[in-house]
Amino acid sequence: MKKCCKSTVVRRYEVLESKNRYYCRGRCLGSQQIGLFLFTLFLIIGTTILFFIFDCPYLYKKLTIAIPLVGALLFIFVLCVLFRTACTDPGILPRSEKDEVLFNERQALVASNLVDQGQQMVSNFQMPRYKEIILKGKTVKLKYCFTCKLYRPPRSSHCSVCDNCVERFDHHCPWVANCIGKRNYRFFYMFLVSLSILCVYILACNITNIVLRSQSQLVADAIKATPITVVQAVICFFSMWSIMCLCGYHTYLISSEVSTNEDIKESYSKKRNENSNPFDRGSICLNFANLLCSSISPSLINLRETIPRKLVNENNYNFDQLRSTNAAKTISSSVDARDNSLTLYQNGTSFNNTRQFIIENV
Repeated sequence: MKKCCKSTVVRRYEVLESKNRYYCRGRCLGSQQIGLFLFTLFLIIGTTILFFIFDCPYLYKKLTIAIPLVGALLFIFVLCVLFRTACTDPGILPRSEKDEVLFNERQALVASNLVDQGQQMVSNFQMPRYKEIILKGKTVKLKYCFTCKLYRPPRSSHCSVCDNCVERFDHHCPWVANCIGKRNYRFFYMFLVSLSILCVYILACNITNIVLRSQSQLVADAIKATPITVVQAVICFFSMWSIMCLCGYHTYLISSEVSTNEDIKESYSKKRNENSNPFDRGSICLNFANLLCSSISPSLINLRETIPRKLVNENNYNFDQLRSTNAAKTISSSVDARDNSLTLYQNGTSFNNTRQFIIENV
């Protein structure tokens, strides 16, 4: 009986088209390229462990027990936000299913006056690259993704590494092995801030350790007495500049309500005579509050959802093969052969309402 259940249903993460890796049976996800992420973990954990072994005992005796306690709290917080950034769905947009794609193509043909309802559809038709909508009183262009077969909401983009369209796509970060988007950006920013503080804290404790030791002996002898402290100081000194600069850059982006992707493309640049940023709330405090205090939207892909295997097989439909089989065989006739036109229209309307809801909640 158990074998029958396993063969008839699958988890959504098992059939999701992407280049992500899934862990803990779909509870966590990440990029397939995890080399730099493991290197990040090695540096953070390794340096902090050395700090606890070689610096904290001496500083605890000479100064206060608060030094190892503060270091432990910072270390735990850094690891928590790092794993939350790396394992959280960044805001992946679900790809269009078969019925939604066929409905949208039929509607696009009708809108383009290439065909009337009920007539045959052009076999080599492609969806228009852009579609304009009015959002918050301003005209916004939506770009069509030919991989996910959907019009991406504003601020979204397709990640070539993970092969997903991501809401409010910022960038793909190899150091955390995940995309940075709408649902994990706050954790990424908290990771940068806390890691900057941890680096400065460990470096300050390293210097304090050597200074205290040099009061009773030469500086050279103090360094020889604790060479691992010098190693930690070198690692933290060269690491903190890049981390703090990146933290400062993202602080600027948050204050302007602009993503890294938009900043690189100069989406709202005055030099290009582009429209002003419609997502800027007009205040730095409001922009920060929107990022750090607003509720996290639920994931649009329920990775642990069970799906009947029969439904999965039905959705594995090759559209290109359908168009190229014969010029006389059209999408319209194929749809009518498999699905009732009214059902397709109702499903398509439902899909459009869902996509519109996503766009309006950017």
